[in-house]
Amino acid sequence: MVLRSLRLRSFRAHTETEAAFAPKINLLYGPNGAGKTNVLEAVHYLCLTKSFLAARDTYALRKGSPYFEVEGAFEKTGGGEPRREREARLVYVPGEGKKIFLGGAPLDRLADVVGRLPVVVFSPEDIALTAEGPSERRQFVNNILSQERPAYLDDLMKYRRARRQRNEVLKKYKKRGQPPPADLITPWTEELVTLGSRIIRRRQQFLRTFAGFLEKAYAHVESATERPTVEYDTIADLDPEASVDDVAAALRGALERTRRDEEKRGRTLVGPQRDELVFRLGELEVRRYGSQGQHRTFGMALKLAQFFYLQERLEEAPLLLLDDAFGKLDAERTAAFLELLKSGEVGQSLVTATERAPFEPVVPFEAEGPYRALRVEAGGERGARMSADD
Repeated sequence: MVLRSLRLRSFRAHTETEAAFAPKINLLYGPNGAGKTNVLEAVHYLCLTKSFLAARDTYALRKGSPYFEVEGAFEKTGGGEPRREREARLVYVPGEGKKIFLGGAPLDRLADVVGRLPVVVFSPEDIALTAEGPSERRQFVNNILSQERPAYLDDLMKYRRARRQRNEVLKKYKKRGQPPPADLITPWTEELVTLGSRIIRRRQQFLRTFAGFLEKAYAHVESATERPTVEYDTIADLDPEASVDDVAAALRGALERTRRDEEKRGRTLVGPQRDELVFRLGELEVRRYGSQGQHRTFGMALKLAQFFYLQERLEEAPLLLLDDAFGKLDAERTAAFLELLKSGEVGQSLVTATERAPFEPVVPFEAEGPYRALRVEAGGERGARMSADD
């Protein structure tokens, strides 16, 4: 997939910004705080309807503006089909929420755009995938599977709603000092079992396949001999080859065993929201014992594996957004990764950096070729400016 052009209105540092992009590497360079990352964030909004930085949409709203708008022209290039243009537009108004349009037509749900414009983000925060808590790793898996399969995202959203409702019942009767009546708690429990078992089963299947993509990706970013692996820690004693019915039985049993603890605490204690992923290099558990360099390298490998996985499954190269991804890499690794971005293995990328010079020995930027450099400058009250170099 290729992003041909982008327009921002009242988005972060940008009052009104338009840009056209080259089909391979696009370098957005300029001083810190100029608005480079804002451009990647805006693209992410079009693809997944949310920021990869902030939880609240109001943070992306330019000060004093009643709304923000992002519009992009994409070209779908995969699946052996003819190239096809697709315009996407997202509008956010405080108090009214977000609306997403594809080809000029509004989508009924924001979730309906997920997977249609696949995207993968590399950022300094990727170190959290290996260094921080399990929620970061669950979100990583959810991001991939939601882009691959709309049904997974539907199950995930329904599961979260059912868990909230079940927790409300548990919390209410905890305050009363009573166990919740069966007719109130059982329907939500059964919904958690049905949806949760499908989520867990899909994660099991995915991680078995993903292991091969991770090995391939790690070889691109590190020459070490340690083999990267990922282990899935879910319901106790669950067979990795279990059917969805077996998973449902195990989840139902786990919920029954924790019933009294749940009544005491007023919340659901088992299910896919408690899953953990364990990353290893050889025998070394990265989260506990990895060096800063190993965390950084493993994080990059995970995101590159995400790209390779989605590219194969969707038959479409996701758009790559690399936010200051080269800041901590040495010259040799930077050059190797840029050569990968230039190769036929990877599609279009948008890269942010403070300087253009480190890229010039590897990437031949020119106005009309496959590689383009765009300078981003802070504009104060007038807003940021972005212009292509000659």
